[in-house]
Amino acid sequence: MPPLASKYFHMAQVVSGLEVLADDPPVWAKGARLGLLSHPASVAADLESARELMARRFPGQLRVLFSPQHGLLGEKQDNMIASADFVDPLLNLPVISLYGPRMTPPPEALEMVDAVLVDLQDVGTRVYTFATTLAKVMEAAAAAGVKVAVLDRPNPIGGEQVEGNLLRPQWASFVGPYPLPMRHGLSLGELARYYNVTQKIGCDLEVIPARGWRRGDYFEATGLPWVLPSPNLPTLEGAVVYPGQVLLEGTNLSEGRGTTRPFELFGAPFLEPGRIKARLAEMPLPGVVLREAFFEPTFHKWAGELCRGFQLHVTDRRNFKPYFTTLALLGVIRELYPQDFAWRQPPYEYETERLPIDLLTGDAVLREGLDQGTPVPDLEAGWQKELDEFLEVRREFLIYV
Repeated sequence: MPPLASKYFHMAQVVSGLEVLADDPPVWAKGARLGLLSHPASVAADLESARELMARRFPGQLRVLFSPQHGLLGEKQDNMIASADFVDPLLNLPVISLYGPRMTPPPEALEMVDAVLVDLQDVGTRVYTFATTLAKVMEAAAAAGVKVAVLDRPNPIGGEQVEGNLLRPQWASFVGPYPLPMRHGLSLGELARYYNVTQKIGCDLEVIPARGWRRGDYFEATGLPWVLPSPNLPTLEGAVVYPGQVLLEGTNLSEGRGTTRPFELFGAPFLEPGRIKARLAEMPLPGVVLREAFFEPTFHKWAGELCRGFQLHVTDRRNFKPYFTTLALLGVIRELYPQDFAWRQPPYEYETERLPIDLLTGDAVLREGLDQGTPVPDLEAGWQKELDEFLEVRREFLIYV
């Protein structure tokens, strides 16, 4: 076993791109000045942080660190809480925040490096902002003549299932810069390849694939340690429902922030779980059980108030459709509680005019359809053709089988 290989490799079936690079650096990395975009989930199999591993593997070459939403240390809880630049006390390197008033690497930071390494744990959902930060890094790096190397990781909710409408360009935002379905079924490296070509970014891009990942595998099959990728996704179960439940951020319903099971739990003081469940019996939701649940969020929406709602228990991941499920829930709640339910108003993710729900869905047609009582199966049928076209296009950019 190579000397840099983790002593825990025998426990993991998958080797992350981070450790693949560390074990066998490409020629271009030797002597190159390096930047690193990472967060707390950027770890080796033995839980050593990416920035420590890269500093040890490339002594003197790591010059600057970049941080995405929630900060390099993952301490920022919510949306629109900016991270400041600072000096990392561990490595005594500058940390440049890419979330807040500035979301693109400044030219002076890119002048410090020949290549930016990107090691981020994505969760396979269009609105998860790490992929947008990567896209902005790629755009800036292309202009500056700097290489970008994505140290790839598995999509924790698998790479086979896709779902949802494609974002319309006029609804582009930080929660979706380019056309993509909500659940895209790509690893971050595959998504970078897709964006680089289809959006004509033209970045000098290299993806260091994760070794041993199979598309159909969810995260627990990898043998890798789960480190929460953001403060409100502490569990894989939360990541599984996230492609749908994230839509609740665009409403006055609690998405479970301020509880120990965000996104799995949801509710509001005005909901009546029995009434909702009876209405949902007319539209079966495959692969999930809605268990009546009560909670008091400690912060965020309805903080300190008793919320009535549900916890989503996914019983069959292969048949569960998170986006369809949450749209169905919203349709029923919108119908039953027209005086109490509301779409959240801006600002949201530094957008001050457009409705958050439209940014999240990527097309106002879905909100308008729910407002008009359009059955969710009809909404789903409306996006199927473009989803099929996306599946055909994305084949070119797949790395894993």
